[in-house]
Amino acid sequence: MENLRQTTSCARISDIVNGNFVHKEGLEPSYVLTDLGQKISRAYLIGTVVDKFMSENGNYSSITIDDDSDSMRIKAFREQVNIFDNFNVGDLVIVIGKIRNYADENYIIPEIVKKITDPNLETLHKLEVLKQTLLQKKAFKIIKDEKDKFSDVEKFKKYVKKQHGIDSDDVDSILETFMIKEETKEKDYKPLLLETLDRLDTGKGVEFRKLLEESKLPENIFEEAINEILSEGICFEPNPGIIKRV
Repeated sequence: MENLRQTTSCARISDIVNGNFVHKEGLEPSYVLTDLGQKISRAYLIGTVVDKFMSENGNYSSITIDDDSDSMRIKAFREQVNIFDNFNVGDLVIVIGKIRNYADENYIIPEIVKKITDPNLETLHKLEVLKQTLLQKKAFKIIKDEKDKFSDVEKFKKYVKKQHGIDSDDVDSILETFMIKEETKEKDYKPLLLETLDRLDTGKGVEFRKLLEESKLPENIFEEAINEILSEGICFEPNPGIIKRV
């Protein structure tokens, strides 16, 4: 059984979609680790329904919501498939649920889906997310600037707690983000992008947006790899927003 006391985090969809999904076994919940080192296992989102789907066999349904930062799917299976029956495209909704991942897609298994008519709730949610983001950026910078001064992680965590009031769990999450970023730097994503480009190109090149979607790479990684491909002269831009092999 999963821990029912998981903290619910107000979040932007982009933080979840672009975050690194970390799978855990047993009682420890899986989570998304954002670029700023925030762990999110249970999310509170507000967005507009932009798509709705029900499978032919009735065993799977979904809605796609958009909050101006990005869009993502909210999925329901088996006995939960009717949870979206009273919602339509254009509805503004609150979604609370656990983050899951399949085929490199981060999505939400809903616990609560509720239609809202007061736009102030959306504004308040965005302000809360902004407040959290600013605090997380501050903690991230402190740890980035001072982590190399300590060889002992436990001493570093005690120092950060005493001097800056940052909890040990938050330090661990941010340090985990640094580790993932270092591992990512060592990977060469250019072959993946070129293979995807060759598959999609019918002769006139491919839109950057389409290449990003099909490659399923985080946006920052995608941009770095694209810049390398262009600077090395492997590809060029025949038109703005279009990339093509030389």
